[in-house]
Amino acid sequence: MSDAPAFPPLMSGHPVDAGIDPFEKACAMAALGCDAGLIVHNIGANRLAAALVMAPEVPLEQAMAMLPLCGVGFQNALGALGPPEVAVHLEWAGGLRVNGASCGKLRAMASTPDATALPDWLVVGLEVPLLSVGHAPGERPDETALYDEGCADVDATELLEAWARHTLAWITRWEEDGPRALHADWRGLAHGIGEDITCNGLTGTFLGVDENFGMLLRDDTKTHLIPLSSVLEKSS
Repeated sequence: MSDAPAFPPLMSGHPVDAGIDPFEKACAMAALGCDAGLIVHNIGANRLAAALVMAPEVPLEQAMAMLPLCGVGFQNALGALGPPEVAVHLEWAGGLRVNGASCGKLRAMASTPDATALPDWLVVGLEVPLLSVGHAPGERPDETALYDEGCADVDATELLEAWARHTLAWITRWEEDGPRALHADWRGLAHGIGEDITCNGLTGTFLGVDENFGMLLRDDTKTHLIPLSSVLEKSS
């Protein structure tokens, strides 16, 4: 395993043992008032897991852009380190796809589920399987792991560092220039737009997203708006 990851200014690392979920740990530390920019992480032989603590300065509805933003940051990071033929796509609710198959996910939790409130904290977690565990590569065609997709030379610590750098760069860009550039990049990576899907009990065509990344889902009678905050995990 590589040395401890080095993070850019404004970010700091907090490693945890394999038995501790970095996402749950980060949410607990955020609730206790830790500094924004903390990345709780665990890099194992089979899995990379990390979670970034943020302190939004906008209501939750706008702050949820951090979920797709962290996804674009991951695509940028793997794109810089992995083979050029490896394709990363992003599911609206946080799922990650590599070469078309499911390969980990992003998840989010906030201090409040109220989309109109200013959250005290927002945590976005990243989970990426490095090796297939419990089944042979290719045995489950819709599931994969990073090293099964030609990325065996990608060092997991370097990938975590690159994710932090690219994500921070996107946060800065989003704060300074607004969401336009993030929308453009995300749309180019989005999985399922134009397809029929079921989400939150509604079935229809995934048309795209609104300015706050809410899903626009068209059925036979109307276009529904499903806020991205609906994918937030509930605190236990």
